[in-house]
Amino acid sequence: MNGENRVLRAAGFIMAAMFISRILGYLRDVVIYAWFGQNRLTDAYNAAFSIPDFLYMLLVGGALSSALIPVFSSYVATNKEDEGWEVLSTVFNLVMVLMLVGIGLGVVFTPQLVEKVLVPGFDDETTALTVRLTRIMFAQAFFMALSGISMGVLNSYKHFTSPAIGSVLYNLAIIGVGVLLADRFGVAGFSIGVVIGAMANFGVQLPALLRVGLRYRPAFHFRHPGVVKIASLMVPVLLGLSVTQLNLFVNQNLASTLSPGAVAALRTGQRLMMLPVGIFALAVSVAAFPTLTGQVARKEMDEFRRTMSLGLRSIVFLNLPAAAALIALREPVVRFLFQQGKFTADATQATGIALLYYAIGLVAYAAIHMLNRVFYAMHDTRTPVGVGVATIAVNIALNFALIRPMGHGGLALAYSVAGLFNMFVLMYLLRPRLGHLGGGELAVSFGKILLASVMMGFFMFGVADVLGGFLNLEWKVHQAVHVLVPLSIGALVYGGMALAFRMEEGKLAWGMLRRRLGRRGNK
Repeated sequence: MNGENRVLRAAGFIMAAMFISRILGYLRDVVIYAWFGQNRLTDAYNAAFSIPDFLYMLLVGGALSSALIPVFSSYVATNKEDEGWEVLSTVFNLVMVLMLVGIGLGVVFTPQLVEKVLVPGFDDETTALTVRLTRIMFAQAFFMALSGISMGVLNSYKHFTSPAIGSVLYNLAIIGVGVLLADRFGVAGFSIGVVIGAMANFGVQLPALLRVGLRYRPAFHFRHPGVVKIASLMVPVLLGLSVTQLNLFVNQNLASTLSPGAVAALRTGQRLMMLPVGIFALAVSVAAFPTLTGQVARKEMDEFRRTMSLGLRSIVFLNLPAAAALIALREPVVRFLFQQGKFTADATQATGIALLYYAIGLVAYAAIHMLNRVFYAMHDTRTPVGVGVATIAVNIALNFALIRPMGHGGLALAYSVAGLFNMFVLMYLLRPRLGHLGGGELAVSFGKILLASVMMGFFMFGVADVLGGFLNLEWKVHQAVHVLVPLSIGALVYGGMALAFRMEEGKLAWGMLRRRLGRRGNK
């Protein structure tokens, strides 16, 4: 099977699993907001993720994964697995020691971090709740670290099933445990569910690790060339992630000074924006990454360029119309998904504003997933990190410039503009490295997709406006009609224009799903 077919088949499965996971993530948020509302309680719950997530992303989720997969995949691709496992064991041991030290310090200094850095605008009661929830969440960081490392190993072997199932179990556990414990522990019940979900995420990957030949050793061979290589790749990413997290802290710090519910509105809007990114862009990027690293190791640069082009065009084809749909139907979507229980019409409007401005940058953040991995596959972490640091500087400056005239919408717009800046700079810097990117083909493809997406968005907005004039939007059934009818018409418009323009990207995207469905049908 050639590299393209492997990427398509893997992406099809990951896309399906991530779709299920994201739907469960939506159900999780629906339960939480219907139960508690969009207010300081849920602001505290959302803020409590920040410090544990920072620790995880710093040590594993961003820095290690970007360095581990290219290096370990190179050992696998060149039949040096024993040496690869020796390198991995040393890195694993070091990371887990640092993780435990970080968790210990975090638990001790949580009050100072929350009150002085994270959410200084919260009142004393909300601050105390945020401290309690953050300390619970630190246990999640430990198990997510185990999951992140195991996922890197399994992806290097082109095994995607268990990590994808783990993300589904993660959300299932949060919902189930949260509902069971909410009456007794309040919103903290869902924080406990987050910890149980992280444990389940790692647990489901263990059998797959054993099947690929887990060879852990209590080793600390810091001078091994593979360890040195991973460290050299990690250091720039660590610096970049530190700056990235500074941006997130600044964003949350500013949002905490706005009206109650602003932190939750921004998080909900961003989660909705990231839904198509997580389903489509991340699926394609994760599936392509081991193939890209293997092609670099074997010096198959023509195949490398084709894989990159396939990934980028597929990502834009799927994510640009998603952005147009979210912009056109922002309030109908939020109303249908969340407006129930203690989630009010005012919360719908506030979240809709955040979603509008976040959606402007959706395609950029989708493409960045792929572009970063292209650099990582070439063992270059410095370039994307350098661009990322510049991007964060742009984002922070825009945060301060836009929050006063636009409120929380300004924070969302700043994030989107910074993402567009990141994407364009990465593409500009990538061209000299590869000789050519097929820029003409990419530009024509983008132009067709943009035109089709804009036309689709106008049709959807018009249909939704007409329906809103006579539907009773207090009824959940009518809310569903207000979303699904314009969405269906928009999909027909986009599909029709894709056929009229003879977009090859449509065939590529459909091929991911068709290959996956065909594989299931043959079982």
